[in-house]
Amino acid sequence: MTNFVLVAGTWLGAWAWDEVAAELRAAGHDVHPVTLSGLAEKQELPAGQQTHVQDIVDVVERLDPRDVVLVGHSYAGVPVGQAAERIGDRLARVVFVDAMVPVDGESALSGWPSEPVREAIAASGFWPPLTARDYAGQDLTDEQIARIVNGSTPHPGATATEPAVLRGDLGELPATYVKCLRDGDEPMPVVAELLKSDRWELIEMDTGHWPMFSGPRELARVLHESATRT
Repeated sequence: MTNFVLVAGTWLGAWAWDEVAAELRAAGHDVHPVTLSGLAEKQELPAGQQTHVQDIVDVVERLDPRDVVLVGHSYAGVPVGQAAERIGDRLARVVFVDAMVPVDGESALSGWPSEPVREAIAASGFWPPLTARDYAGQDLTDEQIARIVNGSTPHPGATATEPAVLRGDLGELPATYVKCLRDGDEPMPVVAELLKSDRWELIEMDTGHWPMFSGPRELARVLHESATRT
């Protein structure tokens, strides 16, 4: 049995993992989807990036499990990567699902065209959710898109603009990077560099950026198989 801690990306809460979590539990794993501060049922809580890191660490420390696989999707790769360093020998593996990765001293918005997002955060304090049309071409049904849009909440802006704090070399962690090919067929340069490490592996999925909705069974299989390589 592996203890999976699942963290979804921008605008989403623990609910986004419902189908994946069910598949993993059926395979005999213990699964803990996390809602980060400021999102979903926790949207009234203030949050910065280190709040999100601590949210994840707190889950692991409260449960006190061993053989933990931390899973971060999209934005959540940034706090998950930092949390992975901080849980010590409890960590079995970290899985980045089409995710950003933390770079010491840089924000989640570093390294990609983000001026409209920064302007929106400056104006409101939040990263506004996407609209239904923004999900086109991502291997999602209309029903899945409606579920994502209806469940999304504004994302606390400080979590995206504050810098990451790494204590060591992320390439030294045992890691799987899942690249969703319908959201671009090449990992971002910082990920490509990390994949040169013999402790990192690349897995490709022929789906869009939200595989917990478009391919939950396949994603669960990928996560299950990653746990066997710990």
